[in-house]
Amino acid sequence: ITYGDWSSDVCSSDLADDGALVTGIGRLAGRTVALIGHQKGRDLKENVDLRLWGMTHPEGHAKAMRVMETAERFGFPLVTLVDTPGAYPGVAAEQHGQGGSIARSQAAMLRLGVPTVSCIIGEGMSGGAVAIAAADRVLMQQNAIYSVISPEGCAAILWKDAAHAAEAAESLGITATRLKTLGVIDKIVAEPPGGAHRDYDAMMQNLKKALQDTWRQLQNEPIEELLDRKSTRLNSS
Repeated sequence: ITYGDWSSDVCSSDLADDGALVTGIGRLAGRTVALIGHQKGRDLKENVDLRLWGMTHPEGHAKAMRVMETAERFGFPLVTLVDTPGAYPGVAAEQHGQGGSIARSQAAMLRLGVPTVSCIIGEGMSGGAVAIAAADRVLMQQNAIYSVISPEGCAAILWKDAAHAAEAAESLGITATRLKTLGVIDKIVAEPPGGAHRDYDAMMQNLKKALQDTWRQLQNEPIEELLDRKSTRLNSS
């Protein structure tokens, strides 16, 4: 089923594969991990026909939760990579329970009895981001952004004018440095000069090291303490 069929009555979490979210089991630094990540696409056709700029439907959240359950069943650490302008706001997504699916995905992450690490690698906007970012540790690339709402959306609500997006962004504090100061994230992952897109290999090595360092910190902590701390942070954010 492609995005052209999302409005079909037969579309459900059992029938559709949401291309905005990529999931699976892999290996990182010599160990097996469960992986969940947004995928925006590499060209306009892929963005429109398959990935929808990384905007997830409820079917994508269902797919993510299945991988979370697999991670817990086999004791695999979970890594999530967040890069989305938000969950898809279309009619079909709402008809399929978009808000509830975001909440269930967050709840599933909060209950996981395995170490979880999330990294904001580009955009981390609204419920589409937090649905897979309710982790024990939240990392953020140096030039990424992370917020409960996009600056444009915030400006449209408060000022009825998206032209106030820059002012909204300043008030929201969406940058890695600001969010680290506020305690919303745990670590900033350095990017190569000019940004992550300038040197993919160097960026991957930086992220790999950050994930390894984070896992070492989590390995000796009791799961009960991780669960309590994770829930407390999400409730206070």
